[in-house]
Amino acid sequence: MNQKQDITTALETRYLLYAVSTIMDRALPDARDGLKPVHRRILYAMNQLRLYPQSNFRKCSKIVGEVMGNYHPHGDKAIYDALARFAQDFSVRYPLIEGQGNFGNIDGDNPAAQRYTEARLSKYSVDLLEGLDEDSVDFKETYDSSSHEPSVLPASFPHLLANGASGIAVGMATSIPPHNILELLKACILMVDKPNSTIPQLSEIVIGPDFPTGGIILDSREDVIKVYTEGKGSFRLRAKHHFEDLKHGNWQLVIDEIPYQVQKGKLIEKIADLISGKKLFLVQNVRDESAEEVRIVIEPRSRNVQKENLLTSLYQFTELETKISVNLNVLIDGISPKVSDLRELLRTFLDHRREILIRKSTYRLKIIDRRLEIIEGLLQAFVNLDRIINIIREEDNPKTAIIEEFGLSELQVEAILNLRLRALRRLDEEQLSKEQRELMRERQALEDLLEGPRLQWKSVKNELMLLKKKFADYELSGRQTLIEPEKEGYRTSFPDDTIDDFPVTVVLSENGWIRSYRGHSLVANSLKFRDGDGVKFIAELSRSQQLLFITSKGRSFTLALDQLKKDRGYGEPLNLIIGTESVASIVSVLPVQKEHKGLIFSKNGLGFAVDFSSLQSSTKVGKQIFELSEGDEVIGLKEITGDYIIVLSDSFKMLIFSIKELPLLKKGKGVRLQRYKAEFLLDAMFFSQNEKNDRVIKKMFPKNEEIGNWMGKRGQVGKMLPKKLLRKKLTKFKDLL
Repeated sequence: MNQKQDITTALETRYLLYAVSTIMDRALPDARDGLKPVHRRILYAMNQLRLYPQSNFRKCSKIVGEVMGNYHPHGDKAIYDALARFAQDFSVRYPLIEGQGNFGNIDGDNPAAQRYTEARLSKYSVDLLEGLDEDSVDFKETYDSSSHEPSVLPASFPHLLANGASGIAVGMATSIPPHNILELLKACILMVDKPNSTIPQLSEIVIGPDFPTGGIILDSREDVIKVYTEGKGSFRLRAKHHFEDLKHGNWQLVIDEIPYQVQKGKLIEKIADLISGKKLFLVQNVRDESAEEVRIVIEPRSRNVQKENLLTSLYQFTELETKISVNLNVLIDGISPKVSDLRELLRTFLDHRREILIRKSTYRLKIIDRRLEIIEGLLQAFVNLDRIINIIREEDNPKTAIIEEFGLSELQVEAILNLRLRALRRLDEEQLSKEQRELMRERQALEDLLEGPRLQWKSVKNELMLLKKKFADYELSGRQTLIEPEKEGYRTSFPDDTIDDFPVTVVLSENGWIRSYRGHSLVANSLKFRDGDGVKFIAELSRSQQLLFITSKGRSFTLALDQLKKDRGYGEPLNLIIGTESVASIVSVLPVQKEHKGLIFSKNGLGFAVDFSSLQSSTKVGKQIFELSEGDEVIGLKEITGDYIIVLSDSFKMLIFSIKELPLLKKGKGVRLQRYKAEFLLDAMFFSQNEKNDRVIKKMFPKNEEIGNWMGKRGQVGKMLPKKLLRKKLTKFKDLL
């Protein structure tokens, strides 16, 4: 019988089921063993095939078929991709699979087909699987109920953080960078000793991610602590390099390590394209001299190129510096997705190890009890050996007769009946008595362990210490990635002594087209525009400087002149280069003077002083500088060129006050420059009181002493302009010129 159902309800129900399935079975790793189902099934299938590190390699097609047929019916490509990645030492920090054949390379080449490659488990996988046959984890039915698979692996070390994970689910994602295994084990030991350890204390041990491809992390310790505390953020990762001196004073830059997940082939191709496009004007050539180790050689245009300038341009335009996003979103206990902090992830792993210890101890206790029961029966058989032999020879059902006469269990009688004649020696009886005593001692120790949490944590700590000692001898255990916090403002300290430095004029048209001209003081007739277009802003600067744009929404954008094309046309649309939505929103265009300060001010009369270096942005989306209230907008940025500031309202009230009254901020809402009722701020300018020859000041105040009439404190109303100036109906101070 068909039932009608609201389509919204039906879609919501089905999509929710799909979302849950994606989150739990595909995208997010389990916090306990750090694995997704496909990875866990691959390792378990290889364990069932006994592909241990000392075993022979097996064809990957055999392994993929085993996984797909028994555990993971989602297609061979997904399985092989996951298997191949676990064998790539440039993709995972600690490879869980040892591969033989072509498994791809750091250039971005794909692995060979699965029929050509072979694999077996690595020594790290053994530690993930250890204890699997000791009832240490729960098993569940496979997709076709024909067999069973583990719901989680025992995982002797914190694999989630050691190898990291990434995935995109429905409405959530995860991105966990790899870490150094020795640092993680030390942090776990600290948490066992001091359960209330804070994240700053843990970060003294886990100093940051440790990528298989090395590189340098530029973030400060405070930034690292913030990421580990919030469970979200990013790390700045830079390539490792050195300079090599050549003959005749020449030199070259050599890249030794590239950032994580950057494909070397595409990186070199990108650099070559930038060289041919004249965007990397300091670079003459790039070549790949890599063998087993990465070696990318970059030649400067001349030996006079400043090394720091060359590096800065490479970091700006290429992936020699990248951002590694962090989102510690995992399945807690394999069920609940949660963005966790570093401490919570380590605690989840330790709780898992304690649970494994309890289950293994309980399992061992059952085996000991069974063996003690058998030994007790065998010892009783030795005492009554003649009688038991007679029963066996004379009775039709010796098993029942022995049980009735001696009160033994079926298990004990089965062991007696299965005893070989050669084992009926006095020596074997002594060995059984010795084994019984040893098992009794072990049983007592296990009972004490199961009853005492303190002993359990002590045992967990001992396991971690033994593991740390073992891993310390492994080749991959040393830290690969350096932590070298970059000094604040380093990226903006681009020297002005670059080669080929020359005067440049940049013109921005009313319709948003921008282009550069060589030289200053250009003749107006030399500027070319489309019909109906004209000049909006002109800025004169040098080739090595950057251009600063301020929008009415309070965002700043930075443009390097090498981003502009060198053709002779009408230029190119500015909004394709930087993220200014409309050219109409641009209120100021200025050259970046790194050591100078500027005043940014809004229509409602608010403003503050700001360093030009704080306005620079290395991204296309810019940087929010002014936090505007509703109905307000930024109307300008002016370089501070004097000791006093003059502000003018649209009701022609003017106020002069000392520049010292302005706060110096990196960003903010600003302070009141001039008090208004229904007016707006028109313009602002600067002057030094001792500059008697200033042309604008002389026009405004023929007698220098008149200036004092408009002097006041920041935030006052001000006074009306002199009558001779009121007739001019000023809209900008430049109208006085």
